[in-house]
Amino acid sequence: MKKSSNRSRRAQSGRQKTVSNRILILALAIVSLFTILLARLVDIQAIQHTAYVEKQDDYTSIKQYTSAPRGQIYDSAGNVLAKTVPSHNIVYTAPNNATYEDSLIYADRIGTVFHMTKEDFSLSELKDAYLRTLSMLDTDDPNYNGMNLLSDEERTAYENGEITSSKVRALQLAAIDQDMIDQAEERSLIAAAVYDRMAENASTGQASVIKEDIDDDDASYLVEHKMEFPGFDVDFNGWKREYPYGQTLSDVLGSVSTSTEGLPENLVDEYRAKGFQYNAQVGKSGLEYEYNDILSGTSEIAKITYDSNGLARKEILQPAVKGHDIYLSINIELQQTLDSVLKDTLLRYGGTKNRENFYSLFMCMENPKTGDVLALSGYQMDPETHQLSYYASGNYTSLVNPGSCVKGITVYMGLSEGVIQPGEVIVDEVINVGGQELGSFKNHGPVNEVEALSVSSNVYMFNIGMRLGGYNYVPGDALNIQDVPGTLDKMRQYYSMFGLGNQTGIDVPNEVSVYAAGNNTPGMVLNYVIGQLDTYSPLQLMQYAGVVAESGKVYQPRFYKYATEVNGDQIFDLSEVTLKSELPEENTQYLERVQEGFRACVADGNCGTPLETFEYNMAAKTGTAEVGDWTTANLIGYGPIENPTVAFACSAPTSSVNSQSVSGNICTTDVVPPVLEKYFELYPQDNLKTTTAQ
Repeated sequence: MKKSSNRSRRAQSGRQKTVSNRILILALAIVSLFTILLARLVDIQAIQHTAYVEKQDDYTSIKQYTSAPRGQIYDSAGNVLAKTVPSHNIVYTAPNNATYEDSLIYADRIGTVFHMTKEDFSLSELKDAYLRTLSMLDTDDPNYNGMNLLSDEERTAYENGEITSSKVRALQLAAIDQDMIDQAEERSLIAAAVYDRMAENASTGQASVIKEDIDDDDASYLVEHKMEFPGFDVDFNGWKREYPYGQTLSDVLGSVSTSTEGLPENLVDEYRAKGFQYNAQVGKSGLEYEYNDILSGTSEIAKITYDSNGLARKEILQPAVKGHDIYLSINIELQQTLDSVLKDTLLRYGGTKNRENFYSLFMCMENPKTGDVLALSGYQMDPETHQLSYYASGNYTSLVNPGSCVKGITVYMGLSEGVIQPGEVIVDEVINVGGQELGSFKNHGPVNEVEALSVSSNVYMFNIGMRLGGYNYVPGDALNIQDVPGTLDKMRQYYSMFGLGNQTGIDVPNEVSVYAAGNNTPGMVLNYVIGQLDTYSPLQLMQYAGVVAESGKVYQPRFYKYATEVNGDQIFDLSEVTLKSELPEENTQYLERVQEGFRACVADGNCGTPLETFEYNMAAKTGTAEVGDWTTANLIGYGPIENPTVAFACSAPTSSVNSQSVSGNICTTDVVPPVLEKYFELYPQDNLKTTTAQ
């Protein structure tokens, strides 16, 4: 009994000990869990509090970006060509509880209270708004959703699922014309247009500009009545672009998107890849586009949170930093003179007797030592109304027939290839090639290469072309050039050495290169050597003149010179002069013969009396290209010959009839002389005036 009782007590004691151990383990586990939980809470609330608050902000707030004020563009003398001015804008950040119906009500209220009109919107915006008003009609209305804008065939195709909704919308927008917009009820149309602006950035949380450049009274009213316009506010830091010189250089400077426009549709992918937001104001064309990254600055970044009423609250995280200012090589005073001369000349002579097809005129100027473009201008005339449109960019976006201007390169090529010798005389008289008579404007008799350039001898150049093709002229025989493509390729290689047929590399978009004729008959060789085949831009002709002026150095033309730091004069980015290439040194003597020919053209009066009697010694070459029933007049040149500081090219496409009634070269008589006078007034050349002029 005793032994049994002891065993029982020992067993009970063991069970109690086991239970106690289990309770102890459970207690330790609970304590450990609470310790871990407490440590985690301490970590979250104390150690990583800031990081978790930032994460919370990321989930519950939106980053809003606003374009910084744009840097300004100056000419070489510090005159402002593109100016940034303050603009008070009505902006809208969508509340997070905004409904479609409420948004339409506030859109109508904004349009009415702030007197918005159709002129506040682009045509494309008004078309979208017109289509939206049709979507608000009753479903049984035949005009509902713009179905009246589709043809019967288009409507049937849509109902049968043969065309998509996006295609239908494109067809509808194309069908909306100005008359429809003019006849639409204005208040409804404006309300729809305002709504579209409100909705444009609603999904991204970015602010949308509803109305630009409001006056102080409207700004004050909105600030005082903000509770009546939920989501709307006044941006007092807005800006807009102005161009103080109006039309002057307008297409070269380009343009900037407005605050209501944001990223241009055709450039969205490019700018988004660079980190720009959809509502950013950016360069759309010209130099504004080319140098947008320098001009645009750093956007303001704000954190947008929403209060209990769903309205946005804004906290600035990063203030905007204004863009850099850039300085160009352009001299605006010279530019305005050039504009005026071209405009007056085209108005005076365009469409007149023997100039019935004279509807465009161009001129460009550079410093041949650096490639700095000093001025360039162009105009086109409407044949019906005779109204002029500005086209300075035509100097690098259009092509002209060069005519005899290119003969300088032809002579250089002939001498370099050894098909003529320095001083070699050829009789300028009518030649017979396979029964076809060819000649110069008149027979000049025996001329060497310098005299041939002065009098613009076609016959001399024909001989160079024939010899280069491996053919020595025999009167009456057919032009026997075996390898016409190879001969033309060799010619084009020489012309490209002077910049003809290549893009110059000027720092502005849309430069053209060349139109190279594809007819490889032997006669094309003769056409090529006198500038009657390929076409080039006026800017290429200017560069060619600069190469002759600088004894074979080919400089890349440029507008941009440097940029300055924000709010300072410290240079931020300096554009170095770019020497693209040089003509072979061993051929220097041949280029000197070309220079002599250019000087002789002026000195002999063959480049016009105004240049012959000009106060500075100039060198130049005329070019008259036959273009069907018309002739294109050109003049290229440089000066002063002792130390060339300016090179130029003037082109007057189809400016005269191609007959015995041909008018004088308008570049030599009316355009170049007064522009050069202005240049030398602005850039006097000490001790270089001619004795005659003095």
